[in-house]
Amino acid sequence: MNKMFKEDYYRMTGTEYKFGIKSLIQWFVSHQIRYVYWLRKAQDKPSVLKKFILKKYSKKYGLEISINAEIGRGLYLGHPYNITVGGGVRFGDNVNLHRENRGKREGVPSIGDNVAVGINATVIGNIHIGNDVMIAPNSFVNFDVPDHSIVIGNPGVIHHKDDATKGYVSFCVE
Repeated sequence: MNKMFKEDYYRMTGTEYKFGIKSLIQWFVSHQIRYVYWLRKAQDKPSVLKKFILKKYSKKYGLEISINAEIGRGLYLGHPYNITVGGGVRFGDNVNLHRENRGKREGVPSIGDNVAVGINATVIGNIHIGNDVMIAPNSFVNFDVPDHSIVIGNPGVIHHKDDATKGYVSFCVE
């Protein structure tokens, strides 16, 4: 078994990897463990079969981590769905990748009507986004946003604007 995977396994389960029933159960219960196993295998010695299996898990769970990404030991995938890491990205040891927020703002956003979210924007935590809100590309929003606003930047800054989404949001036909 790959040493890197053993350290990933430990970070994701809190137990040392030992071939046996407990590890086998973790294998079947935790798709992130299967995914990271095949990722490490494909990174170590790429083959058509390893890449095929990794791609199968990628599509099934929305995990897209390039085998060309340099990832240190102890990778932890928390709530591992819809995570993307491109080729050439470099992570050090003991990196956590999550899809949802923890801590003070734990939870998920509530998003109002007529909201436009730009590409690569991050909206995270137990927050409320009002109606008629435009969140600009690459903005980071972990705070409540009132109606009729545009959020720009990282950290996000709120600017009031009536008809903030005019030209960006098309309305449903009744």
